[in-house]
Amino acid sequence: MQFMIQHVETWLHRVNPALKLILFTLFFVAVIFIHNPNVLLYVTCGTMLMLFWSGHPWKRVLLYASPFILVFISTSTGMMFFGEGKITWLKYGLIHITQESFYRGLHLGLRALSLAAIGLLFGLTTRPVNLFYSLMQQLKLPPKYAYSFLAAMRMVPILIEEFQTLRHALKIRGTKRQGRFPNIYKTIKRYSIPLLAQSIRRAQRIAVAMEAKGFTNDSKRTYYYRIGYSLVDIWFSVYFVILFVLAYELGAWFPFVGITDVR
Repeated sequence: MQFMIQHVETWLHRVNPALKLILFTLFFVAVIFIHNPNVLLYVTCGTMLMLFWSGHPWKRVLLYASPFILVFISTSTGMMFFGEGKITWLKYGLIHITQESFYRGLHLGLRALSLAAIGLLFGLTTRPVNLFYSLMQQLKLPPKYAYSFLAAMRMVPILIEEFQTLRHALKIRGTKRQGRFPNIYKTIKRYSIPLLAQSIRRAQRIAVAMEAKGFTNDSKRTYYYRIGYSLVDIWFSVYFVILFVLAYELGAWFPFVGITDVR
C-alpha cells in the first residue's frame, strides 16, 4: 500500500533536512522565550507565510491546519475565560475575562499556532528518507538507528494492509463485533495477537538481514543518496534571521496591543 500525495517541489524541499531540523529546533526555543505578543504576532505571520512555499494546494494545507486552528482557539479561550488579573472586562459565573488573561490567552494561542505551523511546514517539505540520510551524513547518526527508523516507517503501510486483510477474513467467517465489554475484549484479542505475531516475525527477519549487511559496526559506509549544502540553505537561514529582526522592530514600532510583556 503506497500513500502518494501530489505536490510541487519548491525551494523549501531542497533545503538540507538536518539544517532545517536544527533551525526549527532553535525556532521552538526562541518562541518559548518571546513574551511580547506584538513580536509573537509578527513571527506567527511570517511562519504562516512560509506555507505558501509548501508546494501543496491551499485546500489541503487548510485541511492539515484545521486541528491547529482548533488548538489555537481552545488554548487562547481557556486562558482568557478562566485567567486571573486586576482589570476585569467581563464576569459571568465561572467566566472571568480580565485584561491580563485576554493578552495571556492571545499570546499562548499565537505561540501554539506558530509552533504548529512550523511543524506542519517541516512535515510537508521534508522527505523522511532524505532526513535520515542527512542525519547520517551531516550529524553522524549511526546507520543502525537511521535505517531502523526507515524500516519501521516502511512497515506501517504493511501493518495497515494486514489489518484490513484480517478484518475482511473475520467478516467472511461470520465473526460479528458486539457492543458489550467482554466481546470488545475478545475482538481486540482477535486482532492484536495475529498482528503482533506477524510483526515480531518480520522484525526478527529485518534484524537478521541488517546484521548480515553489516549495520551493527561503525565502519565507513557509502550512501545511495548524497545530501549536501547549497545556496538554498543560506537563503533559508537568512529568512529566519530577517524574520526575527523584523518581528522585534515591527513589534516595537507598530504594536497591535498596548502590552509588551505578558508574564
